[in-house]
Amino acid sequence: MPGRRILIVDDDPGFRALAVAVLTGWGHSVTGEASGAEQALALAAATQPEVVIVDVGLPDGDGFALAEQLSAMTLPPDVIVVSTDCSAAHVEAAHRAGALGFVAKENLSEDTLRHLLASPGRR
Repeated sequence: MPGRRILIVDDDPGFRALAVAVLTGWGHSVTGEASGAEQALALAAATQPEVVIVDVGLPDGDGFALAEQLSAMTLPPDVIVVSTDCSAAHVEAAHRAGALGFVAKENLSEDTLRHLLASPGRR
């Protein structure tokens, strides 16, 4: 599978750096990094990523609301929601928000994320 263009949205710069390292190591291209929802929407419109990885807790909103907004774009990216809290409620909320899936941050480098990235997306 060819690499996908990915936007990372998380207010933790350490997590963003880890995500960039993992994703580029797998052959994907990171189109940008955002620390909040407003910045993410602007970057998504400007760079048109195929996938957006979104943290649940953002300083200017929550990842589920952002997933809904991203899913409503003209060329909607696939959205994967991440969090340190891996409760079943987050999995359900991610799907209700139109996200492709949910991944616990501790499993970032695991098969679950690889599987979601390999899934046929909306594009």
